[in-house]
Amino acid sequence: MTRILSMTHMVLAQEGNLLNLKVQQIPMPPTDSPLAFLSRLIRDRRSIKPFDMDATREVDRELITALLENANWAPTHGLTEPWRFHIFQGDARRALSETMQRIYREMTPAEEFREEKLKKMSQNPLLAPVVIAWCMERHAGKIPEIEEIEATACAAQNFFLSACAAGLAAYWSTPPLIDTRDFAKWLGLGVEDRCLGLFYLGWPKEGLKPTAGTRHPVLEKIRWVSQASHTQG
Repeated sequence: MTRILSMTHMVLAQEGNLLNLKVQQIPMPPTDSPLAFLSRLIRDRRSIKPFDMDATREVDRELITALLENANWAPTHGLTEPWRFHIFQGDARRALSETMQRIYREMTPAEEFREEKLKKMSQNPLLAPVVIAWCMERHAGKIPEIEEIEATACAAQNFFLSACAAGLAAYWSTPPLIDTRDFAKWLGLGVEDRCLGLFYLGWPKEGLKPTAGTRHPVLEKIRWVSQASHTQG
């Protein structure tokens, strides 16, 4: 835990204060509290696209596994643990790139086809040292599909925050083609399984300074309900 804390503090020090204090109306907890550390990690997390990753620097398998172990502790109704990870590295990324291009060509109507989108789709897997197909394995039984999807999404957030704590760049991508049966079959997924996204992972390029993030005040999104007789209009 101490190492994770020190790594996170180093990353945050390098990136500077990424919080936009003008829109952050809820004060941070005391700086020495676990909640303060977690709050800072969550609020400083940024999506860093493959273009800004160092394609020449590998990510150790042990580190990837450690990050996925944190994903493995996501909440899961019925303890089905539906998340599954298909990890592409090395030459396997080229096979992923070629498959994505093929499916995009086959599924996209002529009037919607975009060469720039195809180009980005072909390049992204080669720009990031690691690409993870983030999948949900459906379990037969009383657990609704939406809850399995939500559990897998919770695992994704665990992974994203862990990658940030390790100083890694990460980017969550959801091109429409990942929801096709063709792509699912290529991944070897079952009939009811789904790929929910592609996680691009790598080390940020030297000197990269992510832009500050902004959010609308949370108070605008809260509706307190304190009366038993309250009814929604």
